Amino acid sequence: MPNAVTSATVDPVAGIADDLAFGLALAARAGEVLMDRYERLERIHHKSARDVVTEADHLSEELIIDAIRGRHPGDAILAEESGEHRAIAGEAPTSGRGRLWIIDPLDGTVNYANGIPFFCVSIGLIVDGRPSVGVVHDPTRGETFAATADGPALLAAALGSPSHAITASEKDKLSDFLVSMALGGRGAVGRARAVRKVIRIPRSMGSAALALAYVGNGRFDAFIQQGGLSAWDIAAAGLIAERGGARVTAMDGGPWFDLARGPASSGILAAPVAHHGTLLELVR
Repeated sequence: MPNAVTSATVDPVAGIADDLAFGLALAARAGEVLMDRYERLERIHHKSARDVVTEADHLSEELIIDAIRGRHPGDAILAEESGEHRAIAGEAPTSGRGRLWIIDPLDGTVNYANGIPFFCVSIGLIVDGRPSVGVVHDPTRGETFAATADGPALLAAALGSPSHAITASEKDKLSDFLVSMALGGRGAVGRARAVRKVIRIPRSMGSAALALAYVGNGRFDAFIQQGGLSAWDIAAAGLIAERGGARVTAMDGGPWFDLARGPASSGILAAPVAHHGTLLELVR
């Protein structure tokens, strides 16, 4: 019997479930690469003062790309380290057409290189320009956050354990909020002060993808980052926060995900619906 499956027989729901399962397994494998070298890195070099690139980073990315190429050779890839990998069919990764995997093999490289256990693997699948699957794996805790565009946000508390649905913060008062916050640009000090006055306390953890995923289950009540984010920071984690029930937008209140934005040019605010508008007004 031929192995080919015609488009008429493809079940989209089953397809997304398969993509999610593939992303979960792949993130776990990449996490093993990171943990094998954690705190005993063989080579570290700097590509800038703010971004440490390690051997583990490159090996994790190679593993992910090789697996996607083997399983989905017709899909495009956008990777944090190696950039764009055009689909075999010829579509550019940023065309907004077809399937695109967006990967960050090690988000939180500075933390990783300094032995701080707050980093993750992020894998997102974009279909026709829209986030469809998101996986954020924390290998130090063995936790994996995940979501699909039409399903709940999920958390598996340990590798191999059943996942359970998670929801964003339901706190009534902003004064109780713990917020992952990084503001920049003109007037940043004043805007940060305005936010601090109405929340409990801000934090900046060094891994945007993991911190944003934390909004999905309320560990962070909100996430605010003025700019400096790239597609690989937000593709998976933004979907997880959104499917957890948070409102996720760009800093101008518009859509949070746009392939047309270049690297390090995105900002995001994710917060419970009841408080999103207030926070957005304070930081704009």
